[in-house]
Amino acid sequence: MAASYRGADTITKVAVVGAGLIGAGWVAAFLARGYAVAVADPTPDAPAKVRAHIAAAWPALRERGLAAGADPTAVTFHTDLAAALDGADFVQESAPERPEVKAALYADLGRLAPPDVIIASSTSGMPVSQLQEGCLHPQRCVLGHPFNPVHLMPLVEVGGGGRTDPVAVETVTALYASMRKQPVHVRREIVGHIANRLTSAMFREAVALVAGGYATVEDVDRAIRFGPALKWAVQGQFTTFHTSGGEAGLAGFLSHFSPGILARWKTMKDPDLANPKLQALLVRQVTEANGGQPVADIARHQDQMVLRLLQTLSDGLANQEEPPSNLD
Repeated sequence: MAASYRGADTITKVAVVGAGLIGAGWVAAFLARGYAVAVADPTPDAPAKVRAHIAAAWPALRERGLAAGADPTAVTFHTDLAAALDGADFVQESAPERPEVKAALYADLGRLAPPDVIIASSTSGMPVSQLQEGCLHPQRCVLGHPFNPVHLMPLVEVGGGGRTDPVAVETVTALYASMRKQPVHVRREIVGHIANRLTSAMFREAVALVAGGYATVEDVDRAIRFGPALKWAVQGQFTTFHTSGGEAGLAGFLSHFSPGILARWKTMKDPDLANPKLQALLVRQVTEANGGQPVADIARHQDQMVLRLLQTLSDGLANQEEPPSNLD
């Protein structure tokens, strides 16, 4: 008989383990959907930082629409993991990406959380199979990797490890979808999952163009913003090329443009991103391109524009089909 896990219809309390930038973003996101949240983090300044993050995120969350009963104060803070997990129906783990830290943590999570409580990891790089080692009931360990800022960005990458129960993946997918997230299924484990691999590939060529003197940082950013990114926000990469192939769609595009793409691929090489001179060049140019503004101001403007874009796209997102219940 298939295992059963606490899901969107039964979860009332969430434990967020790790209160860094990603963990704090998850706290705000869960609170906005009406959940009570218990935060586990040993650092003394965690409560103040998380409360500040909630306060900064709440106006945008309110504009996006809060769930009934959403309360920004429905959060408790614990330096003791067992206390945070007491009564929790779901665990969102966002601890530091250090193997020794994760190994000890998952041993404790497996011991303290009931078997029907799913443990989702925000990891951007570690495979779930590695996290499962030494964890009791490893079948409930899943990937739940968000994009920053977590309270605004809809994407969550979900998946499992070698011993993950597919029902656990289905359950967490339904939970994130109920939170108005857009879950994407990572069907096989791979370093960096899906979106980070795509952005890494784009960044590789962006750095190569700057390093080779073909463009400045500002040129590259403008080329992306006012070119492909506008269509990517609407339909993604494959469908963008599908609509660029005429009546034949992607088949027509591939027939006509694949030779040129292959020729460009052959010219692409890895730039030496570890080179201090290249790093200094990139930092100087991105600072100049943004007029020397503080990073916090740039991020604030970014979040405002993302919120407006999400509002524009909200009808399209709402009309998309629900994620399939069978992810095999």
